[in-house]
Amino acid sequence: MSEYGFLALDIDGTVTNSKKEITPGVRSEIRRIQEAGVPVALVSGRPTKGIEHVAAELDFDKYESYILAFNGGKIIECKSGKVVYNQTIPVELAKEVCQAAAEYDVPIVTYKNDEIIATEPDNKYTRIEAYVTHMNVRGVESMEEEVDFAPDKFLFVDEPERLEQLLPIMQKRFEDRLNIFRSEPFFMEIVPMGIDKAKSLDRLLDKLGMDSTKLVACGDGFNDVSMVNFAGMGVAMANACAETKAVANYIAPSCDEDGVADAIKKFF
Repeated sequence: MSEYGFLALDIDGTVTNSKKEITPGVRSEIRRIQEAGVPVALVSGRPTKGIEHVAAELDFDKYESYILAFNGGKIIECKSGKVVYNQTIPVELAKEVCQAAAEYDVPIVTYKNDEIIATEPDNKYTRIEAYVTHMNVRGVESMEEEVDFAPDKFLFVDEPERLEQLLPIMQKRFEDRLNIFRSEPFFMEIVPMGIDKAKSLDRLLDKLGMDSTKLVACGDGFNDVSMVNFAGMGVAMANACAETKAVANYIAPSCDEDGVADAIKKFF
């Protein structure tokens, strides 16, 4: 019997390989532990719609498993379809983010009614987001005018060097009001205050009567650092960034070598 009782998985570069595919080995191991009664959560910066097809491929609707979308800003129980937690960015604060994007001349993306809204729909990084989420993109001239709702999150999409320079500026500008970090070198995530993968997993585990000592969390990116550090067993993929590897208890093989399957076999 494993000492662990819950598995949290990042998607891109963790569950999926470099071709954005789930290999048979990874799929079978995730299904196996769900059948054994272990809940699994897909924890991703992706919007809900961009995770649903991954969850379906892993039979999440048959088991007590979860989607944590928008870096945990929205938690969905897959079997019932029930939203158990949702935190969004208030409209006025969202408009401030749009003003900042215009001021810094950086492309900005958000999500509405299962579509991506973008100021530069043909930007190569916007197209990457559309590809991995399986969502359509709608271009808008003014994001500030478009955002008359409370978004789950924004993305700034630009060259890594540009976002590296912009990150501390944005963090200072929205200090204590928004959580801002990079999930990929070319993606800057802007989410509600108090939202990151670890905090959202903490909320869910508390609801389930568990704590972090029961958690195995696997990831590779900048936005996985908090949950890998938080977990009783933090697992970094061999392809992970240095920051994630630095807080991990275990380095699994890469996403192209069935690293998640390796971790499941080892800890469950």
